[in-house]
Amino acid sequence: MTATALKAATALQPALLKSFYAEMQRIRVIEEEIADRYAEQKMRCPVHLSIGQEAVPVAVSALLSDDDQVVSTHRCHAHYLAKGGDLNAMMAEMHGKAPGCCGGRGGSMHLFDHKVGMLMSLPIVASSIPIGVGAAYGMKQQGKDSVCVVYLGDASVEEGVFHESANFAQLHKIPVIFLCENNLYSVYTHLGDRQPDRPLTQVAASHDLPTDHVDGNDVAAVHAAAEVAIDRARSGRGPSFLVADTYRWREHCGPNYDNDIGYRSEEEFQAWRVLDPIERLRRQLIDSGDLDDAGAQALTDGFKAEIDAAFDFAENAPYPEGQTAAGGVYA
Repeated sequence: MTATALKAATALQPALLKSFYAEMQRIRVIEEEIADRYAEQKMRCPVHLSIGQEAVPVAVSALLSDDDQVVSTHRCHAHYLAKGGDLNAMMAEMHGKAPGCCGGRGGSMHLFDHKVGMLMSLPIVASSIPIGVGAAYGMKQQGKDSVCVVYLGDASVEEGVFHESANFAQLHKIPVIFLCENNLYSVYTHLGDRQPDRPLTQVAASHDLPTDHVDGNDVAAVHAAAEVAIDRARSGRGPSFLVADTYRWREHCGPNYDNDIGYRSEEEFQAWRVLDPIERLRRQLIDSGDLDDAGAQALTDGFKAEIDAAFDFAENAPYPEGQTAAGGVYA
């Protein structure tokens, strides 16, 4: 992490850290409930859970306004929720219901909420990158001081469109932040089996992008590094590339744990689980006297009630009417 970001990370106020804890815990509770209920077969769409990766979107979204936009990937729940996306609309979408944010047609991998700047999420690896660059280019052309955050995985830098987009963004000083959530795996293949042994930041640096590399399970560190990059974009100095190292706990696609199938070891999983961003921050807040066990439990109980209500909403919502089947189809 740069010296500027490191200095900022040490200056965060307890109230802000407590808000980070609450938002991360909310996302965790929501996704764990999705995992618990998935076998009921009422959510008939694939799910890519962000459990273990909550720190990055929470830290970044705290720096964004509704006028700033986010584009996401197949693993989009946390990005959507952290940006302020409507939980009822998300759950209805996952149940294929009409009040869903995509009218019940897109499922878990197609979440958007334009009211809060959640522009879109797309499941095809790297496909959202040029869309985010285009959105940010439009902001620049309109003279806005808004920015666009493009979330991407470590595998996205292996796609040609990343390089085309990075080159274009730097050439035109576009206000976009490429935020790489490096969870080490592209489905079942480790980063070391896919790319040369060099920092991911080196890929972006070859396009002359400013870069930073942070512990993606340290919400304060992510916030500080993102603040530098977002300020750079707002001030007209162009794009940045951030790498945040983190780890998904559950299987690539689905609600279960999959350490038994051999692509990663139980030892590796447990080593990363100790770095749980939520538990780390909870301990910090308790040690500083800014949170206690009763307060933490009260937050969790409130979030459980919220997700129960969202499931009730989704399960009781109507399916789309048949005559609307062609809506949104262009040919």
